[in-house]
Amino acid sequence: MKKSMLLVLAMVFVLACALPAAAKDYKVGVAIYQFDDNFMTLYRNELKSYFDELSAAGEDKYDVTIVDGKNDMAEQSNQIDNFITQGVDVIILNLVQTSSADAIIDKIVAAEIPCILINREPLGDNGDESYAGILDNAGVCYVGADARQSGTFQGEIVAELENHGDINGDGKISYIMIEGDPENIDAQYRTEFSVKALTDAGYEVECLDDQVGNWAQAKGQELCANALSKYGDAVEVVFCNNDAMALGAAAAIQAAGRKVGEDIYLLGVDALAECVEMVNNGEMTGTVLNDHVGQSHAAVDAAVAALNGEELQNYYWVDYVKVTAK
Repeated sequence: MKKSMLLVLAMVFVLACALPAAAKDYKVGVAIYQFDDNFMTLYRNELKSYFDELSAAGEDKYDVTIVDGKNDMAEQSNQIDNFITQGVDVIILNLVQTSSADAIIDKIVAAEIPCILINREPLGDNGDESYAGILDNAGVCYVGADARQSGTFQGEIVAELENHGDINGDGKISYIMIEGDPENIDAQYRTEFSVKALTDAGYEVECLDDQVGNWAQAKGQELCANALSKYGDAVEVVFCNNDAMALGAAAAIQAAGRKVGEDIYLLGVDALAECVEMVNNGEMTGTVLNDHVGQSHAAVDAAVAALNGEELQNYYWVDYVKVTAK
């Protein structure tokens, strides 16, 4: 081959290497367990906004479709089937039932689609830790916050009060617990570790009532009203696994003629804007910031990394933050 031809080929090769990679259009499927959830509404809106920012700022574009599982596992399973049929490039999944994680993930893995699990950590074989087998799959990871930390922060907020939650001075902290979905590891950990923080600090506790509110404001109000009617002034602390149920509990407390900060304490998790305002106004004792911005951005970043062929970590953790009156 003539030297001139070799020179031309070499120049073509150099130019080709210098050219930027071709921009790509990606289809992103996002499955949310239930749109009618205060925290997940903030989460999904921020997630979509961040994808839009990346599309506007860079060469690659992200076409995001977000679907509502309506708290129905069969509905969500069908939605995942549709995403697979549509050929989405990545799936971000907020499970309806964490116990069904292995079955739904198997379908996604078989289709060779990266999957970013968010907000609801899959349960382990014994129901007490994440199901490591799921995260052993390449292209599958979990993005969230350690719910043990949120529960611990709730308990610490009570322990840090001047009377440590013992309003009537009988030497024990009498509380009611309003739980989220009992299958959800976040609900389990928040329930356990809020109380554990008090006992670890050396305080005696008494559980007057422990009921499931399934994250719903109306249910939180109903359960708190029932407990206050039954136990009256004996109730010193109301622990709620999320702020939505705490909002319901606050209404029940007011209706019962009780006053937060004086004859009862109220704790939530999520740091919804309304609840932060209530904390600052003395209408709630405290809440815990469940950072929807940090978590949604971490989920998007993990999805983009997977689309770029990067190896994913098993976990991406985002810290909670205590929220008390300023």
